[in-house]
Formats: sequence, C-alpha cells, structure tokens
Amino acid sequence: MNENNSLIGAIAKAKCPKCRKGNIFPVSVFSFRKLSDVNHNCPNCGAELVPEPDFYYGAMYISYALSVALFVNVMIVLNYVFDDPDLMVYILSVVFFNVLLLPIMLRYSKVLYLYWLGDISYQENKNNPVQ
Repeated sequence: MNENNSLIGAIAKAKCPKCRKGNIFPVSVFSFRKLSDVNHNCPNCGAELVPEPDFYYGAMYISYALSVALFVNVMIVLNYVFDDPDLMVYILSVVFFNVLLLPIMLRYSKVLYLYWLGDISYQENKNNPVQ
C-alpha cells in the first residue's frame, strides 16, 4: 500500500474513505467558513460522503467527547501551571480554546464518524478522477 494512502494519514488530512485522495470538506479543516458543509460526493472518486439525510448528527457525540477532553486538559494544565487560579480564569480559558478549536473538533468528529459508521471501504483501484 502506498504510504500516502494510509488510514491514519487519510483521516488526519480529512480525505475520502474510499479513495483516500478527495477532500471530505469544501474548505480546509482549520477554516471557520462553511462549518457544517460536507461534500456530498468525493471530488476524486465520486463516492457518496453523505450516506443518508442527517447522517452527521451522530457526530455530535464524538464532538462532545472531544470537547470534554479539551475541558479536562485545560483544567489540568491551568491547575498545574498556575497553581489553582480563579474560577473566571478556568471559564475564560475553556471558552477561548473551545472557540479556537471549534472547526477542528467539529470537522474531525465528522471524519471519524464517517470512517467508523459510513460503511465505505477503501478501494485502491478507485483513485482515478471522476470524468
């Protein structure tokens, strides 16, 4: 298998699960534009990236888990580095990092959900562009 088509690399780059080349999102995963938009079809192989209506609502659970993990990590770092700061420092820090990382957490929750429950298998020969 080509190293460029690895599963972890495709997930990290938010690529299509079928060909691992086309983008899942119309914009960068770091962009604050079009936060909820997903390409309906892979621009490379034509695979359907929205298997059914409202498919990505289930990704909310993954997004919630990522948000809780961020919350816990921010709390641990603040407690360790600043030796138990005021409550407002905790609140503002958690809000700041949640807003800052919103596009990444939202999009990667959709990527993980699609790879996990999307029922799209990798096919190495499906890397020819759609004509």
